[in-house]
Amino acid sequence: MSAPLRLGIAGLGTVGIGVVKIIQKHADLVSVRCGRPVTITAVSARDRTRNRDADLSEFAWEADAVSLAQRDDVDLFVELIGGDAGVAKDSIEAALRAGKDVVTANKALLALHGQELAELAEAEGRVIRFEAAVAGGIPVIKALTESLAGNGINRVMGVMNGTCNYILTRMESAGLPYETVFEEARQLGYLEADPTLDVGGIDAGHKLAILAAIAFGTRVNFDAVEIEGIVRVSIDDIHRAEDMGYRIKLLGVAQMTARGLEQRMSPCLVPADSPLGQLNGGTNMVVIEGDSAGQIVLRGAGAGEGPTASAVMSDVIEIARGTRLPTFGRPAASLAAAQPARTAVPAAYYMRMELQDKPGALAKVAAVLGDSGISIDRMRQYGHASRDGVPVLVVTHKTTPEAIDHAIAALPRTGVLTGDPVELRIEEV
Repeated sequence: MSAPLRLGIAGLGTVGIGVVKIIQKHADLVSVRCGRPVTITAVSARDRTRNRDADLSEFAWEADAVSLAQRDDVDLFVELIGGDAGVAKDSIEAALRAGKDVVTANKALLALHGQELAELAEAEGRVIRFEAAVAGGIPVIKALTESLAGNGINRVMGVMNGTCNYILTRMESAGLPYETVFEEARQLGYLEADPTLDVGGIDAGHKLAILAAIAFGTRVNFDAVEIEGIVRVSIDDIHRAEDMGYRIKLLGVAQMTARGLEQRMSPCLVPADSPLGQLNGGTNMVVIEGDSAGQIVLRGAGAGEGPTASAVMSDVIEIARGTRLPTFGRPAASLAAAQPARTAVPAAYYMRMELQDKPGALAKVAAVLGDSGISIDRMRQYGHASRDGVPVLVVTHKTTPEAIDHAIAALPRTGVLTGDPVELRIEEV
């Protein structure tokens, strides 16, 4: 049997301890599956005295991650610190320059500095693997870089933030407003320290940018992702979407068009009976559409100790087996700088507005939509006038985003709205 693959693990939070537990529990199984032992030589964490519910006594400790990355008795550096720069970036660069391969779960770092790190890795003859950076335990990176490598990818989309999916499905099942479920999620520990990373769509946007780079052979470009979070989705939107046979999801979509690369992360309506519509709780789902394979649906736990540590270990085992791939599936120098493009693909839209209870109000709304080139599929009025106005729902026939933007800008000028209109795209899946 070959010599052991010796790991240095930086970061002993939930995922780091999960990796330690897998190696300790399945040492023999891992050794058989990759043809060599996988061991942990040294670790690094901010607080050595913290109780982590794992036996770490046999490992050497380093005060900082950069020193760990440079140890002579570490072959593979595992970065589980997090953060889009700072010590996470410094330690990965140090590891690569010291001749170590790298496994990371750091989506933010890859979304913002992926091209730079990929170029450094290839210059040093090393590899960076990051299955755990996107969708937790779902093997979507492997699917794109290996299993579907013979396909031209038409579209990648999915629900990539379990916290947002938990909030939206909890709102629906319990009939609770956003603010109540948000606080519930905070109490359960589902939210990042900065909650806007979750509910603002930023975390999911990082993941979408990574998937788009692999799928379409482009340089990862997080700045080009159009991002809208779930903050403005109300319990009324949840109920009315359900009434029409839809569910609301924070949905990421990436596709290459003649105009450039579209990347958007936003709340959308999807058919309730579709795979995405049936996705509940903190589960993630990624849908890949290949020109030969057709539609591939990957579903599983998007976060947590076990699923994410499992994804980290899949990369560790691949490197132990000798599998070596470019960071984004093809040489970094061949990755194109894609032209960002706002989506122009027509779609139906859901529109909600509150109207004054007076004659001609609906007629003025219909006139604005007609002037914008928007045809109405369905229009419903819910309940009676309240202090805020009459709730009215419109579902359009397929139209362009430009037409919707024109209508949203024009509707307040009618003088019949009592608040800002809300529009959500209805995505075909």
